[in-house]
Amino acid sequence: MNKRQLIQSFLAASALSFGLSSAMAQSPTPIKFQLDWRFEGPGAFFTHPAAKGYFKASGLDVTVDAGNGSGGAVTRVASGAYDMGFADLAALMEFHANNPDSPNKPVAVMMVYNNTPASVMTLKKSGITKPADLTGKKLGAPVFDAGRRAFPIFAKANNIGAVNWTAMDPTLRETMLMRGDIDAITGFTFTSLLNLEARGAKAADVVILPYPDYGVKLYGNAIIASPKLIKENPAAVKAFLAAFTKGAKEVIANPAVAIESIKARDGIVNSTLETRRLKLAIDTVINTADARAEGFGQINAGRLSLMASQVSDAFATKTRVNADAVWNGTMLPPAADLNILRK
Repeated sequence: MNKRQLIQSFLAASALSFGLSSAMAQSPTPIKFQLDWRFEGPGAFFTHPAAKGYFKASGLDVTVDAGNGSGGAVTRVASGAYDMGFADLAALMEFHANNPDSPNKPVAVMMVYNNTPASVMTLKKSGITKPADLTGKKLGAPVFDAGRRAFPIFAKANNIGAVNWTAMDPTLRETMLMRGDIDAITGFTFTSLLNLEARGAKAADVVILPYPDYGVKLYGNAIIASPKLIKENPAAVKAFLAAFTKGAKEVIANPAVAIESIKARDGIVNSTLETRRLKLAIDTVINTADARAEGFGQINAGRLSLMASQVSDAFATKTRVNADAVWNGTMLPPAADLNILRK
């Protein structure tokens, strides 16, 4: 091989090496994301930006999986099985306070449900019209239900006396209320109201006592991330939140279109029903007066501290919740990009 051929071979090898290096540098960052629940209406906030390619365009390879409760989402991110997730902030606080020595406690990086979706629901025939009427009544909910866990806060705020609890599987909650086995239930409004209607109740016959309307200003679900991901690749978290916000703006503007991404993940869902569930979620916990005042995705430090104290008391945690340890808002998009809520 002459000198010219050697030079050409070297240049070709260098070009190949450069090409491989560039491809490796540009390969998308994998992000495993855990939802709090099944593929239902509100899940469109995550499946829509994924389906539209917003995560991919941000250099991420995001996998969105269905969940079975906020507690599970928190523990799965803590275990390292998932990088990020969607979970009730109270569940995250409880995990922090009960596992102070855990090396990988997830952190909330963006608020989505500015108000808790929890409420007490009953039927008009029960005679219950206000929180005080619940004293002495039989309430039902799964043991892990967010509304049931936070009920002591609701009871204290409204001077409710002792109540009797019945535990059941989530699929039986609304059925037992309809049968009269229990007087009232706790649950997410946009879930239980539609479930009651599916079991024959008319919306006009359902009494709803939303926690936020009765003095309980708890935050609801937030996007959480593992501290490992935050430390090693904060740019990936920042990119995720930016792509999510872009998708969220479209979901709020056109819920019916966004539901197509949920239908694509679970073909048996009722698109009309899930569109209504999504709209309920937007109206009751996302585009609320509190959210517009604080800013989409953001929190109020004083309100967060109060919630930390309330959760510590109501959940009887091993240690007190440290509000500063559960929240990191440094990777949020600019305020101008977060301005997606309209009155």
